[in-house]
Amino acid sequence: MPAARESLLDAAYTALTKRAWTAIRMVDVAAAAGVSRQTLYNEFGSKDGLARALVRRETENYLAGVARALSRGASAAGTRGDAAGRVVAAAAWTLRTARANPLVRAALTGCWGGRLPTPSPAPAAMAPAGPARLGVPVRRTAAVEGPLPGPAELVGRFCDQAVAALEPDWPAEELPALGTACETAARLTLACVVAPVAPGAGRAAGRIPAQRARRELETEAVARLVRGAFARVPAGAPPAEPE
Repeated sequence: MPAARESLLDAAYTALTKRAWTAIRMVDVAAAAGVSRQTLYNEFGSKDGLARALVRRETENYLAGVARALSRGASAAGTRGDAAGRVVAAAAWTLRTARANPLVRAALTGCWGGRLPTPSPAPAAMAPAGPARLGVPVRRTAAVEGPLPGPAELVGRFCDQAVAALEPDWPAEELPALGTACETAARLTLACVVAPVAPGAGRAAGRIPAQRARRELETEAVARLVRGAFARVPAGAPPAEPE
């Protein structure tokens, strides 16, 4: 039941914004979602299964946002448009999401902390061996959803999505340089998540006004780094002239 599943995940995330994961009770999550505790256990199997599903949903939502950011400002056929700007938008989305969503930040950095769930690895033996018996619901065990993404996988998927979004406008001989630029941009973005810009950075040289918010400083910093990564990508052939 997809609606119940999403309601349960929403309830679990809301509870996590108010108290530590260890203090969250399954019965309270079920009540907040308006379903029975048995429905919750049927859907996720255990509290650890709920945690895994919640982390997976939040990271998949984050990656969907990366794809949306990369698609904005896509160039017309035969032109490049602002490729670096599209990756900057994906990097800015990453910073915003990491600031707002503790689960995404933890998945990106590998630092979970005491308030967050730390889902255990999925044992392969837990995968269901065959169809459920008539009338007995199948529990969605951790192994069914596979291992959770960590920093390396998320950086890799950011890079892969960037290359896939930009390569239609790139000559084949320049694709290796594009891949290098996208990988560099992805790693620099993660570095900005792990080590945010310090308050006041850059003000001594008069480059950044003191009244700007820290989030603006971080966005500007990652934009400079990403554009720097693309500065060495060959300009390539000009767009074809219309016939």
